[in-house]
Amino acid sequence: MSKLMEKDGQSIFESIKKINEYGAEYWSARDLAKVLDYKDFRNFETAIEKAKKSCETSDHNVSDHFVEATKMVQLGSNSEREVKDYHLSRYACYLLIQNADPSKSMVALGQTYFAVQTRKQELQEEFELMDEEKKRLAIRNELKEHNKKLVDAANSAGVKSNMEYAIFQNHGYQGLYGGLNAKDIHERKQLKKSQKILDHMGSTELAANLFRATQTEEKLKRDKVKGKHNANKTHFEVGKKVRDTIEELGGTMPEDLPVLEDIKKVEKKHKKLTRNT
Repeated sequence: MSKLMEKDGQSIFESIKKINEYGAEYWSARDLAKVLDYKDFRNFETAIEKAKKSCETSDHNVSDHFVEATKMVQLGSNSEREVKDYHLSRYACYLLIQNADPSKSMVALGQTYFAVQTRKQELQEEFELMDEEKKRLAIRNELKEHNKKLVDAANSAGVKSNMEYAIFQNHGYQGLYGGLNAKDIHERKQLKKSQKILDHMGSTELAANLFRATQTEEKLKRDKVKGKHNANKTHFEVGKKVRDTIEELGGTMPEDLPVLEDIKKVEKKHKKLTRNT
C-alpha cells in the first residue's frame, strides 16, 4: 500500500470524525459504512453486532462505545427521512473494522489507521496515569514532611498528647471536609480502619491537604497561638478557608473526590520501573 494512499485514507477517516457537545470525538456508523463502501447498511449492522460482542468480551461497557442514535438522510424527492445510526468511539471503530468485510480495500486501510490511532490513545492514557501517579507520590512525600512540622508547631502551641493531636487533626479535617472528621471520612470513602486516608487520595485532594497543613503550621507560628483550644480553632479555620477557596473556584469538594489505589503499591510499582530502566 503506498504512503500516498495511506495518507489519503487517514484524511478520509479524520474528515468524518465528529465532536459532540462535551468535546468527545465520535464517528457516525452511517458515515463510516459509506467510506468503507457498504452499499446496504443492514450488512454493516452485522459487523456492528460482532463488534459489540468483541467489546463485551474485552470487559468494556458496550454502551460507552456504541451509542444508538438517528440520522436524517436525503431522499430522491428532496425530502428527508430519519434512519437508525450509531455514534462510535475510536475503540468501537477499531473493533468494527476488525469485523468488517476484509475484501473491501478501505477496510484494510481502516484496520491499519484505527489500530495505530487506538494504540496512540491507549499510550496517552497510560502517560496521563503515570503523570497522576508521579504527582501523588511527590505531594504525598511532601505532605509527610510538612505533617512533621505541623506536629512540632502544634506541640509548641500546647497540643501535647497523641489524643490531643488526634483531636487537633480532626479540627483541620472538619474545616476542609465540611464537618467530617477522620472517622467520618473513612466511612464516606468506604475505607477500612487499617487504611490511611492520605494514602488513597489523588493529587488534587492531597494538594488541598498539603495547603491546609502548611498554612496551619505558618499561622500557628506567625500568630504565636497558645493553648490547645486555640490551636484546634486555628486548624479548623484554615481548613475551612481552603474549602471555601475550592468552592469559589468551582472545584469538587474533597469528600467527593475518588478513592485511589494505595500509594504504597504505586510507590513499589515506580521503584520497579526505575530499576528496569
